[in-house]
Amino acid sequence: MAFRDIQPQAPKHLLIVPKSHIASLTQLTDEQQGLMGRFVLLAKELAEREGISSGGYRLVINCGVEGGQVVPHLHLHLLGGRKLDDQLG
Repeated sequence: MAFRDIQPQAPKHLLIVPKSHIASLTQLTDEQQGLMGRFVLLAKELAEREGISSGGYRLVINCGVEGGQVVPHLHLHLLGGRKLDDQLG
């Protein structure tokens, strides 16, 4: 499923979340490779729907406390709608 972030970091900021509980990337198994492929393809589709595909966008998955993961459920951030910083950290 996908929805808008309640604290957006860009004009377009959507979260893509699996319905089944996976705490973080560290919990992924080989059997979930297809899920991650669907994550990325859904992000591509949503970027097109939101009108940010041609200008560019960023996909982010935070993993663990030191990686900035706040919510203990795997999710993918789709950010766009303006020029994003070149610095990631």
